[in-house]
Amino acid sequence: MTLRKTGFTSVLALIAAMPALADANFNRIATFATPDNMADGEDRARPSSAEIISASEDGMTLVYTDSPLGVIGLIDITDPKAPKALGNIAVGGEPTTAKVIGGQIFTAVNTSESKVAPSGKLVTIDMATKAITAECDLGGQPDSVAAAKDGSFLAIAIENERDEDLNDGQLPQMPAGFVIKLPVTAGVADCAAMVKIDVTGLAAVGGDDPEPEFIDVNAAGEIVVTMQENNHIVVIGADGTVASHFSAGAVTLEGIDTKTDGALNFTGAKEDTLREPDGVKWLDDTYFAVANEGDYEGGSRSWTIFAQDGTVVYESGASLEQAMAALGHFPEGRARSKGVELESVEIATFGTTPMAFVASERASLIGVYDLTDPKAPVLRQILPSGLSPEGMVAIPSRNLLATANEVDLVEDGGTRAHVMIYELAEGPAAYPMITSAGTETLLGWGALSGLAADPAEAGKLYAVSDSVYGAAPMIYTIDATQTPARITAGLPVTRGGAPAQKLDLEGIASDGKGGFWLASEGRSDRLIPHAIYFVDDKGAIKTEVALPESLLDQEIRFGFEGVTVAGDMLWLAVQREWQDDPKGMVKLLAYDTKEKAWGAVHYPLDTPTEGAWMGLSEITLSGDWVYIVERDNQIGAAAQTKKLYRVKTADMVPAELGGPLPVMTKELVRDFMPDLAVLNGVTAEKIEGFAIDAAGTGYVVTDNDGVADSSGETLFWSIGAMQ
Repeated sequence: MTLRKTGFTSVLALIAAMPALADANFNRIATFATPDNMADGEDRARPSSAEIISASEDGMTLVYTDSPLGVIGLIDITDPKAPKALGNIAVGGEPTTAKVIGGQIFTAVNTSESKVAPSGKLVTIDMATKAITAECDLGGQPDSVAAAKDGSFLAIAIENERDEDLNDGQLPQMPAGFVIKLPVTAGVADCAAMVKIDVTGLAAVGGDDPEPEFIDVNAAGEIVVTMQENNHIVVIGADGTVASHFSAGAVTLEGIDTKTDGALNFTGAKEDTLREPDGVKWLDDTYFAVANEGDYEGGSRSWTIFAQDGTVVYESGASLEQAMAALGHFPEGRARSKGVELESVEIATFGTTPMAFVASERASLIGVYDLTDPKAPVLRQILPSGLSPEGMVAIPSRNLLATANEVDLVEDGGTRAHVMIYELAEGPAAYPMITSAGTETLLGWGALSGLAADPAEAGKLYAVSDSVYGAAPMIYTIDATQTPARITAGLPVTRGGAPAQKLDLEGIASDGKGGFWLASEGRSDRLIPHAIYFVDDKGAIKTEVALPESLLDQEIRFGFEGVTVAGDMLWLAVQREWQDDPKGMVKLLAYDTKEKAWGAVHYPLDTPTEGAWMGLSEITLSGDWVYIVERDNQIGAAAQTKKLYRVKTADMVPAELGGPLPVMTKELVRDFMPDLAVLNGVTAEKIEGFAIDAAGTGYVVTDNDGVADSSGETLFWSIGAMQ
């Protein structure tokens, strides 16, 4: 299926130009890690989270739920560019949502012993003293909480969620959920006046077991409730009775990737996919928007605007997912199921412009829409978020937006959970820094792991993808003269006319005649060999060079991380020490393509910090110098070393393998740490590409790991003319 240029590319063109509110754009201005709210002496290595987020009425304090720790966290954003920790407050269970009315924080807390015996409570906290002042029993497991615009009541979705491992998650699984309307007077929740609103018997799917998911209240005091598992939406009138209800329906998706096969192929379709909405927010008293995350029967990858009677006012279809894929954020591991999984939505008016913010859990992005015409929303920006944004809060009085990003990978040595803050201000959008937007058909990409320059054309670069897309490795052409840089073409690497599999491409170099030398990092546990490949201008492998036994006998998992050409000689950077290397020394391997002979020199690594390792990511020859990217394996606040070094080309005289190797003298060219801070996010782990173009300009790219346990952000930038 070919996507029509008038549809798909027009959406992507908006992203590339990124105009929002005339000359204003949202840009991330700060990142706050949830462990920073722990008290002195607490174990910061414990997993924590930021899930649902709210703001105080003056917009100076953020409040988020952290269920792993059983707390709510507070952040002072008086200066939003320098958020300050205000600490955590234990709530005696798993908080699901916290809302602020006046100076009081009302927190719904799950205290369930099991799925069949759900329970929960509402905890009231004085914001000034951080003391719990009241609690009341909610009679079930709460999920979302919303506050009336005038603060007169709270609406609470009591989900009583099902056990997804029981009977394949099929409904019914009692007890049934319900909705609570709870009056608030002078900052005090009147638990005795709590009203339980029955929503059983409404949905065609599991009608006797409704599971209210997300909830919102409009200015008229009407409550909208999504029942995700039931694929149903209910509107409750100001009098507390059901005013309308309807199935969320289904949507047909075209131009999507439907196979989890290690390839990015956006030619598939899904017919009549249940929306199964999660997040919901009123636009006004007439319309509301839902994010269709999907669940066990659906996964429509879309967001929808409904009228109160169930009329579909707008349906995004696959357009937002396609736009996110053009930014390198498509989660191939989720292609078969729910794709980018749009989970939550926020609505706010900035200036005179009504806007929608739609969060993708799996792509870790926020779509920003102009809602001037709710029947034709216009995508204005896509913002980079932390890993798995769960909740958002807009503070239009301060031109701010905040996201809560729930995933904490501390146990795997990865990124922590974060709250991220964005500001709407004059100036260009900082993200994306590289995109494939503008191609006639959607060109998916990600995991850029090696970079090379065209020897004849300034600003023309090539990149390769690594084993994340091992079923269909690609060579991408990049036009670095545009802002953002544009991926203009993708060339499949083939063997015998079929996609070349079992490759982990980590390096690329042009032969100056239209062909390329490619370096593949081996992994014996995945049957990927350490090897060098030569491909022609059609991407076909013409030559394969295996390592000699003398090298293979000493190999470990961490292999080639770059290749560069010096006449008949190929130089390859080995990432880490192999068995025969002295500690702190790695090989730069040389392969003479004419003599078919191997040699090497040693390169001295920086000393890593405790618990880290140091390795190489790229090698690039340019004139009198060979440039080498050296980095640690740390991410975020733990990252210390991301550097560009150089050694003299004249010193690169390889010695025979098996004997002493000459040790290179390296010279620091650039510390990349300040460059990696430009987006005010989490410091990336992997700078994996560096190239110097035909005009002598240096370019750098990070590897986003194909959005696997990664926020998916790719940084691409120039470091200017190289000496």
